Amino acid sequence: MDARGRGRARGRARGGTQQGEGGAPGGQGPPGGQRPPQRPQGAPGDPWSRPTRPQQAPPAAAPPQAPTQWVRPQMPAPAASVGRGSRLGGGDVPELSSAAELGGAIHTPAGDADNQTMRRGGGNGGIRGRSLRSDLIFTRPKELVSKQGTIGAPIQLLSNYFQLIEAGKWSLFQYRVDFNPEIDHTGHKKRLMYLALQGVLQGYIFDGTVMYSNRRINPDPMEKFVETEAGEKIRITIRLVGDVAWGDFQYMNIFNLIIRHCLKHMKLQQIDRDYYDPHLKISIPDYRMELWPGFLTSMRQHEKNILMNCELKFKHMRMDNVYDMLLECQSNNVKAEFQSKIIGSIVLTYYNNKTYKIDDVDFNTTPSSTFPKKDGTQISFVQYYREKYNINIQVPNQPMLISRSKPREIRAGMSEIVQLVPELCQLTGLTDRQRDNFQLMKALAEHTRVGPAQRMKKLEEFSNRLLKCPEAVTELKKWDLKLADQLIRFNGRVLPQEQIVGGNNAKYPAGQQADWTRELRNLPMFVPGKMSKFAVVCPQKFRNNCGEFLQCLQKSARGMQWDIGQPRIFDIQDDRANSYLECIENLISKNNPDMIMCVTPNNSADRYSAIKKKCCVDRGVPTQVILAKNLSSKGVMSIATKVAIQLNCKIGGAPWTVLMPLSNLMVVGYDVCRDTANKGKSFAAMVASLDKQITRYFNHTSEHALEEELSENIAAFLILACQKFKELNGRYPERILIYRDGVGDGQLPFVIEHEVENIKKKLTQEIYKNNDLKMAFVVVSKRINTRIFTSNGNPPPGTVVDDVITLPERYDFFIVSQCVRQGSVSPTSYNVISDNLGLPPERLQILTYKLCHMYYNWSGTVRVPAPCQYAHKLAFLTAQSLHRPANRALENVLYYL
Repeated sequence: MDARGRGRARGRARGGTQQGEGGAPGGQGPPGGQRPPQRPQGAPGDPWSRPTRPQQAPPAAAPPQAPTQWVRPQMPAPAASVGRGSRLGGGDVPELSSAAELGGAIHTPAGDADNQTMRRGGGNGGIRGRSLRSDLIFTRPKELVSKQGTIGAPIQLLSNYFQLIEAGKWSLFQYRVDFNPEIDHTGHKKRLMYLALQGVLQGYIFDGTVMYSNRRINPDPMEKFVETEAGEKIRITIRLVGDVAWGDFQYMNIFNLIIRHCLKHMKLQQIDRDYYDPHLKISIPDYRMELWPGFLTSMRQHEKNILMNCELKFKHMRMDNVYDMLLECQSNNVKAEFQSKIIGSIVLTYYNNKTYKIDDVDFNTTPSSTFPKKDGTQISFVQYYREKYNINIQVPNQPMLISRSKPREIRAGMSEIVQLVPELCQLTGLTDRQRDNFQLMKALAEHTRVGPAQRMKKLEEFSNRLLKCPEAVTELKKWDLKLADQLIRFNGRVLPQEQIVGGNNAKYPAGQQADWTRELRNLPMFVPGKMSKFAVVCPQKFRNNCGEFLQCLQKSARGMQWDIGQPRIFDIQDDRANSYLECIENLISKNNPDMIMCVTPNNSADRYSAIKKKCCVDRGVPTQVILAKNLSSKGVMSIATKVAIQLNCKIGGAPWTVLMPLSNLMVVGYDVCRDTANKGKSFAAMVASLDKQITRYFNHTSEHALEEELSENIAAFLILACQKFKELNGRYPERILIYRDGVGDGQLPFVIEHEVENIKKKLTQEIYKNNDLKMAFVVVSKRINTRIFTSNGNPPPGTVVDDVITLPERYDFFIVSQCVRQGSVSPTSYNVISDNLGLPPERLQILTYKLCHMYYNWSGTVRVPAPCQYAHKLAFLTAQSLHRPANRALENVLYYL
């Protein structure tokens, strides 16, 4: 990843902003007998050679005729309704049997929820939402008396949590519900339950079989009789099964569903799983973008209380529609290009504010195609949208987008396939090209990078808004619940500052901001690598700037008491990838260099990957890629210092260390990244320390397709790492500390039952035999929604939280290890799922914080322990550029920095 400008991953690691290195568901229609959509007479057979932009759109009031050219339609105004289950009035349910390639599934145009025969919810009394979950995993060791540490200065903190206050004794009762005659359709059941319990029970949740409520029914069992729309009488029997024990995970599921229902009452728009406020949208007209502010909420039992986590979120909404995207396709195969861009995207329909994931494009169906209504008559999509929403579709021959409902949505009454009109769909999210637009990302960051004071203010404003919303207050009262209106406060600790140790035992304090960049130029390399042959491949047009930069590089290295010798420049005539590869192959064959630096004119991924494959895979030579613009920039000495450090690391050296208290400790970092060239393949990267100072590493990558292969690979790697450790130290490591990144809560059972147990089994069999294996396995999570503040800003680096907002079933803690100069700092969560090292919790916290000082791509602390971040960099390089494991000659150096 060197100095070619790929700093995004590193920026995320340290949590800063430094520049890098170099249709609504339809009801069940008549079964069978429906004709597939028919193209109206006069419609063009295949308008898909290449889209063109006409000078003028057809008049909106004109009858829908297929135009000879495509036009850019005008955006209709968003509907006032909110939510995927909004009520928008009655009408026919447009349903179609599918075309042949759609597999015979029922599909509908995207309309409103009340067009369903059965709605997804349970009426005003029932709560609609995701199904109940039960995934509470206990990983806290039974013998662990306390997970709170004592070392460090106390500090008063706040976090983005609100306490749930129970009003009186809160109980949760579980009921079984039976229907006679039997009803298979969940949506039908929910509707009938709503009718049966009107005026009888206010707060309840019903999933089709089981009902939960905080009220006892009387009598028990209770029988209710209701009629279907067809006039059939149904007997509903409700029986109490039992009460749910306090603390059971079902409580949290119920609380979360109640809060989500309150968010709907606040007129927030659900997109994916979160809620946003379109009324407070922020327009960025220069880039045709909008930002919708929103909130993510989640309730859970924490150490002492049930807390609601609340975090600010922003949804990127593009002001162009899907049809605009189609018009921008310029390749010879427009269909394939359009499909590659739109499939997998989330779109928002203007007329009813619903979101859909696009699964396919139907090129054989257009808005001019017809479908049968419930009464059997045919109607075109054009006519349907004009009659239903007063919308005139301006391009009747555009293709239709396909969104496939999830199984649970189908069970709730949604159609299997929903058809969408591109010009009526607003794009959400950012494309890769937009993410690479520095000016655009800077404009977005002005609004999304919220400082701690403003963030706390917005969170408390949200709480007050929730508690002042009459419908939300009524909903909470149904369940006898109340939320605090202030962020939770608690005590934390700030760990002592670390000493940065360089060569000749030179020491500098890391500083209050954990940044020692200024001291770095005069800090001798802790381990200077030996580099006698340094080759530089450079296009001839950059030779003069390259020579001047190499002089700065030599000067910077001498300041750190490291001699890099006299680099030798090899000219190439142009900047084609093949020119670099031919020169590299020639100079390796003739000169056998210790290091090759390549000067490139831009960030071409193809050229970068070609260079890395040649050097890292084929030849096993460390490489440094640097952008030509960095050779003569204003901060050239700063760049030269960073490049010198990277060069030293890539040949086995180390710029600094910190004092490590444990001997014979091996620290392992582990991460996984999906291969960009083969979606069915992933690469696991593992990095293990080999010395007491945690400066020398053994690296390994392996590809896998199944999780079972992954657990086998990590165990095999650890056996190799232990053998390498013994080669260097004369003995196996006494303790092994593993940091595992990239694990979601849903993957924890597999990691515990397979990865951890397999590692213990294999290491015991192959290495430790009758000796005790001392190992800790820590799951590292960066993408969390917890934020920590002081009363006047961000907490300092080294802040530890191990109480109040941690989880009682876990041995876990948070560390704020880095300093950020803009926005709010993000802590990192550590979940110790296996541990017999014998260290008290505070010692593990201190050791973890020490390791955050050891990432050599940044002269400051990063968000995760260095071995974990090295594993991420290695996995990223392998999956993005190499697509295969590197040459074994590089397994003992940090060639991927």
